[in-house]
Amino acid sequence: MFFNSFFAMAGAAGGGQAGGGMTSMLLMFGLIFVIMYFLMIRPQQKRQKKHDLMINSLVKNDKVVTIGGMFGVIQGEKEKGQSYILKIADNVKVEVRRSAIAGKVEEDEEEVK
Repeated sequence: MFFNSFFAMAGAAGGGQAGGGMTSMLLMFGLIFVIMYFLMIRPQQKRQKKHDLMINSLVKNDKVVTIGGMFGVIQGEKEKGQSYILKIADNVKVEVRRSAIAGKVEEDEEEVK
């Protein structure tokens, strides 16, 4: 009932051309969705894909940083690749999930003056 009265008002306001007003409204929403896709969704998908490739390319002795900011060296994998064993200090090893790895530390990032 609400939709019938809405369309009747839209038709009266548009001079009897409810189809044209509805079409332009649908085109506007479509345009907004396309803009949102290219500004928000697509860049996030690209970042996620790049992060997944980095995680899958990690091997033993790679230096990494976790989401919490802890630096470590990968010593091995556990639970069929679902987590890594990181050496964070002499005789100190921790287990972290793959999703907790923020990135790989490059050699030039290690040198802090």
